[in-house]
Amino acid sequence: MIKSAVTISLVPEARGGPFVFWDDLESACRKAAELGFDGIEVFAPDAETLQRRELRQLLDEHDLELAAAGTGAGWVKHKLTLTSPDPSIRQAARSFVRSVIDAAGALRAPAIIGSMQGRWGGEVARDDAFHYLAEALEDLGEHARRQDVRLLFEPLNRYETNLVNTIGSAVELLQSLSTKNVKLLADLFHMNIEERSIRDALYAGTGHIGHVHFADSNRRAVGWGHINARGVGHDLKEINFEGFVSAEALPFPDPDQAAQRTASSFRQLLEAYQEPRPGAGGRTRA
Repeated sequence: MIKSAVTISLVPEARGGPFVFWDDLESACRKAAELGFDGIEVFAPDAETLQRRELRQLLDEHDLELAAAGTGAGWVKHKLTLTSPDPSIRQAARSFVRSVIDAAGALRAPAIIGSMQGRWGGEVARDDAFHYLAEALEDLGEHARRQDVRLLFEPLNRYETNLVNTIGSAVELLQSLSTKNVKLLADLFHMNIEERSIRDALYAGTGHIGHVHFADSNRRAVGWGHINARGVGHDLKEINFEGFVSAEALPFPDPDQAAQRTASSFRQLLEAYQEPRPGAGGRTRA
């Protein structure tokens, strides 16, 4: 089953980032429901925000699911990364992620590791950074398993990290882990920068992709760039993807129009996803 979600940021320090709705959780939930979204993805400053009764009540009131919870505030707000040269910072980063896993898990939602993966350079050699990251994913993936939820790991473009930039390299990292509870978050915007082909990258992630960030080539809502929503729908069907397709896009020209454009593009994706499979030739798009 494929579902749609829209992002809401509650982190003042992230203002200007790629989130459709900002600050007003009640209004965002109401608008998401009115536009037909199945869920919301929340970028919260801390686990306590996710644990507030208000969030659960709004989800119930508007018949929405929590699609996922971001951990990026650990970096944006607290400057924590899982690959810091300082072991005390690495430990604090894991503790922050664990707390989000617990809070999101209580709402049956996964947590996302994206910007908190950090980068190598300076005091951190490349091999050490990958070792720290793999160690953290082993630990946090198993912690999420105990909460009966997945952990999502997101490859980012080269301007945000020099660790894991492509779906292929992320699959290699996941296959090196003992835990099987870490899935990939495939972000179309990052993939547009780093992959030779979004289609081929999605196929490379078959069986590993658990969540998709739905944003166009220019980080605006899909439909205002050159990504083909119907094509992505066909590809997700072919790899048997089931999960949330969540709009992590800029609120351009304003949140309401970005959400409306996303809802329209998601309908195109869903139509393609529901179409009969192509014949034995497999991939039929150019």
